[in-house]
Amino acid sequence: MNALYVVIGAGIGGPARFLIDTYLRRFSPKPYGIFLVNVLGSFFLGLTFNSTSHWHELIAIGFAGAFTTWSTFMLDIYLAWGLKRYKEAVANLVISLGIGLIAAWFGLQLA
Repeated sequence: MNALYVVIGAGIGGPARFLIDTYLRRFSPKPYGIFLVNVLGSFFLGLTFNSTSHWHELIAIGFAGAFTTWSTFMLDIYLAWGLKRYKEAVANLVISLGIGLIAAWFGLQLA
């Protein structure tokens, strides 16, 4: 039964990430969608950190695991750096990590 919670969460998280990122890229080529999903995912992880196993498996492992994306985050930084957009690459890295940590902390505080 535990694997089912992970599958259900991932089945919602992956498409949600795609839809949010696709929607925000209509307005800007900058990776605002990936930033948003990674910050929200950090918040959800913090929020469910001490919850029951079913909620943790559904939200933290399934949903947030499929919703957030380290690989796309790294690719966005790499591509910006390659295009000599150094300020954009560094800003993405620093702001994403900083706001992500704050979001995780905030989720933990609410839990």
